[in-house]
Formats: sequence, C-alpha cells, structure tokens
Amino acid sequence: MREMSAPAVSVIVPVYNSELSLALLVERLEPVLRVHTSSFEIIFVEDGSRDSSWKVVQALADANSFITGIKLMRNYGQHNALLCGIRAARHEIIVTIDDDLQNPPEEIPALLKKLGDEYDVVYGTPRERQHGFLRNVASTVTKIALQTVMGAETARSVSAFRAFRTSLRVAFAEYGGPHVSVDVLLTWATNRFAATSVRHDLRRQGRSNYTLASLLKHAINMMTGFSTIPLRVASLVGLIFTGVGGVLLSFILARYALRGVVVPGFVFLASTITILSGAQLFALGIIGEYLARMHFRMMDKPTYAIMSVANGAEAFAGGEFRAAPSSNRVHLHAVADPAAGD
Repeated sequence: MREMSAPAVSVIVPVYNSELSLALLVERLEPVLRVHTSSFEIIFVEDGSRDSSWKVVQALADANSFITGIKLMRNYGQHNALLCGIRAARHEIIVTIDDDLQNPPEEIPALLKKLGDEYDVVYGTPRERQHGFLRNVASTVTKIALQTVMGAETARSVSAFRAFRTSLRVAFAEYGGPHVSVDVLLTWATNRFAATSVRHDLRRQGRSNYTLASLLKHAINMMTGFSTIPLRVASLVGLIFTGVGGVLLSFILARYALRGVVVPGFVFLASTITILSGAQLFALGIIGEYLARMHFRMMDKPTYAIMSVANGAEAFAGGEFRAAPSSNRVHLHAVADPAAGD
C-alpha cells in the first residue's frame, strides 16, 4: 500500500562491473519504492563495464517495465554516468545510489522524509563507513576539496547516496565539460543542503572501483575544474618565495656592502635558486592545468555519449535521442508525462 502524498521518484544507478549485484539491488529496491512513492522508475546507466553488466541490465529491463537501461559508448566515470541518468529522469525527485548494495535501499525513505519541504538536496551519511583506512583517508581529502569548492559545511557529509529535486537540473542543463562533479553542479541551483544518518553495509561482491588514486584525481578535478583556489595558492606560494629570496639577497648584499664579505657556499646559493625555481615551476604547473582544461572545453569533448537504451520506448513513451544545446554530447530527452505510471 502506497503512502499518502508520496512523491514520484527516479532512482539513478551508475553501473560498472557489477553483474552479480544488480538483480539483488532491484529485488530490494522495488518493494521500498512501491510503498514509499506514488510512481517510480529505475534507470541503470552502464558505464563501459568489462563484465556482463549490460546483459544483466537488458534482462532486468525486459522483465520490468519500470526499469530503463542506458549504455554509454565507453567508460566516462561515475559522475558523468550520473549526469546522463539525471537528464533522463522523468519524476519530481531523483535518488542516486551505488550498484554495490553498500547503500541500503531500505534507507531511501529516510532521505525522502528529510527532503520534505525544507531542503533541496539530502545526503545519506554513513553512521560507520565500511571501507579500508586508505580509502577513508582519500574520501576525507575529497570531501575537504569539495567543501572548499561548495563553500558549505554539508560537503563533509557528501556521499553517493543522495536525494534531490529534479528541477535543480535546470541550473546545469547546458553544462558540457568532460569533468563532472554532480555535487558541485547541484550548488549552482541551491544552497539548501542537508544530511541524514544512514546504515552503510559491507560490499558483498567484487571490490570497489574507487581507489586511492582515483579519489585523489577526483579531488584535483574538482579543485581545478570548478574553483580558482589553486591559482590563488600558486600566487601566494610565489609571493612567499619571492619574499624569502629577497630577504636572502638583501642579507648577502648588506654583508658585502658593510664588511666586504661574500657569503661563502655554492651549495647555499644553489639551494636558494632551486627553491625559487621550484616555486616558479609549481605556479606554472597550476596555470598549465587550467590551460589544459580550457583546451579540452574548446575541443567540445563530450560529457558522455549513449550507445543504446534498453526498454527506452516503453519507459519513455515517445522519448527520443537528441544532441544537447551548445555541445556534441548526446542524452536521452524525455517528452513523456512526468507523472506517468510505473
């Protein structure tokens, strides 16, 4: 029996090498959504998996009218896959959840309840994370970077398990860069963020696709892709080392002028030059990173490209593929009634 005044929900699941967990995920999602939503859909976005995940998605879509599968042409990354699913969603609320069952589907009602009428975005923050030490450290670094970009304390509570209003996507409808951070894009539309404590389960099958290196890379992408803070840091470092170099040079010249004494030590001078050169190269590297991003944006490299859709005709009732404005990326545009049944 459905709850009174329950929202219509689109659940977006980015899929990567998870053929063993998808059927169980649907098995647990469906009863929760039938009780706590007025209408629902599940959108699997298959992100270039190396296993048989797409075959599993196709089978699930054939067996369930409320499931749609979208297969990307190659692996673009979790956030790019999420953006694809977000643009294809038909209902008023979007819930994003990982494919590994570490985010329990049974906690979705807690997100929807917190969302209520007061917030636009709600994150499910694990009470206790079931990750290793290095993964936790990398996650913390990523969240510090995200907090810097978002400028919100809630960034420390960010997770892949989130619920937000579909209307927010209007703010980033034209975004077409190759580097995507859904959490940063959401800040373009609202500052009404919240978090609620949820259970976090052990991964049952396979291993996490997020490594220490990939999380740190994501943090760097956020900092350089959506913020000018690294440029300011480079300027500050250059200012500090210029000041230090100036003091040392003044000391050397003062001793020579007052006492006629030359400060001995080739190693001392070489070290000073090396430090100053290092600071310059650091600043140039930061500037180069920004220039590289400008280069890729000018190339109009797609955020993602869709290869095929499973159950698209039935689920979208007349949906069609079209190129998004001001970009060569391709996404599924739903023209169906958002209140259509599940």
